[in-house]
Parts: sequence; structure tokens; C-alpha cells
Amino acid sequence: MSPDGIQARLDELQDFIGSQQSEITEFDESPVRKLIQQITVYDGHFTVEFKSGITIDIEA
Repeated sequence: MSPDGIQARLDELQDFIGSQQSEITEFDESPVRKLIQQITVYDGHFTVEFKSGITIDIEA
């Protein structure tokens, strides 16, 4: 992806996040599908991989 394409995608994600309610009161699948690529569950922790390429390990 070109630098312009990456910047356009970042701008799109920032606009999307900015348009979301700041208080979450119920599950909404739309943000999950836009932001998360994959969740892998292991014994004792799970890994969340975002579409941006960032990966976060979360201890259970």
C-alpha cells in the first residue's frame, strides 16, 4: 500500500472512531468488524490483531 493509501486508511479509521459514542452500553458488531482482523485464544491469554497490523496480548 502506498503512503497516500495508508494515510487515507488512517484518516478513515480516525473519522470512524470519532463518530462513535463515547459510552458503550451494548455490543455493536460494526466497530469490531472494521477494526479487528483476528482474535486468537490461548490457555491463559488471548491475542487481538487489528487490521492496522497492531497486535495486543491480553492476559486472562
